[in-house]
Amino acid sequence: MVYEFVEKFVDGYMTRAVKTVTRDVTMRELNDMFSYDDFNAYPVIEDSQVIGLVTKLDFLKCFAFTLDTMVPRYEDLMKRTVSEVMTDRYIYAQEKTRITRVLQLMVEHRIRSIPVIDADQRLMGIISREDVMRALRDATGGKLRPS
Repeated sequence: MVYEFVEKFVDGYMTRAVKTVTRDVTMRELNDMFSYDDFNAYPVIEDSQVIGLVTKLDFLKCFAFTLDTMVPRYEDLMKRTVSEVMTDRYIYAQEKTRITRVLQLMVEHRIRSIPVIDADQRLMGIISREDVMRALRDATGGKLRPS
């Protein structure tokens, strides 16, 4: 049962139709996208290549201040762009990455979704925790049983 899970690959479970953003999207636009789509992250695309990832946490970091920080006006924060908050060093997978490896990366780095890219850094899809859970359900016949 669980042994079948070990044999599963990203290409069978990733979401291929992925919404993306560019680095010039504003925080206001990004906030609207997060609200509308209920995604946790968007790949950032430039010239058809993935150059980063922007998450809800990246968005929220704009509003985290310390006592030593001067608090900018809300309107100024919402005019900031994805390029100012995105993560340009991101974890990714490829279509032939095993689902068990994706799960390991998600647990180790506490991430919810991972872009799937090809050798030219072109976006092929995205794999989320829900996709990994679906692969586990498929491998166990819909339910997890003790061995």
